[in-house]
Amino acid sequence: MPGPGAVPLDAGVPFDPADPPAASAPTLFACEKSSFAHQSQRNSAVTVYQPKVIDMASWIIQVTVMVLSVFSSSSHGKRDKVLYCSACKAIVDELTYSISQVDPKKTINIGSFRLNPDGTMKDKKVPLARSETHLSELLDEVCNSMSDYALHVDPKTQHKQYMRFAPRSSGSTSDFPDFKNFQFDGPEASNALKFACETVVEELEDDIISAISQDLEDVHEELCNRVSDYCKDSSHTNEEL
Repeated sequence: MPGPGAVPLDAGVPFDPADPPAASAPTLFACEKSSFAHQSQRNSAVTVYQPKVIDMASWIIQVTVMVLSVFSSSSHGKRDKVLYCSACKAIVDELTYSISQVDPKKTINIGSFRLNPDGTMKDKKVPLARSETHLSELLDEVCNSMSDYALHVDPKTQHKQYMRFAPRSSGSTSDFPDFKNFQFDGPEASNALKFACETVVEELEDDIISAISQDLEDVHEELCNRVSDYCKDSSHTNEEL
């Protein structure tokens, strides 16, 4: 028999409305299921938005390429046709003259992948004048000759092009045009022609070496009109400067 003041084991505990009811096993399972469903929805959201991120990156790349293409086309479109056409033809003329000053019998050893019977490397010699080594050396210096050029205006046709006004050391002055038809605009014009020359060399170096090493019949037409469009609209492409 319980003592005085003791609470019987089967006595009910007073109910407090503020206390939440104890969660039963089904209720806990439902909460876990709800949490799992919520996490699945978040993962699904990430999966849904991922392709959009990839599409956005692809769109940015496409726009960048388009902008660069437009900028490149615009920069080419702003080029002075007379300046760049003259530079292209001047390069051909200067290289042709330099080649003509080399002894045609002089050769250069470029080596070979073939071996002699004794195992030594077989030598291969080619004419120096039009060798790739010699042409590369000439291209490194050719634009320095642009200071010998100035804008020339044909008195009959009013055709403008940069032509050489300074006679060569071993050449005759009788073949040079009249000085009165030249426009000497100071070092600015010379620097502009030199810059155009350097640009042409940079863009067409391999083509220049290939065309001149093969001694093509019409190098002006090949380089300045077919390979490039520097003189595409000019009717004086083959005219030497």
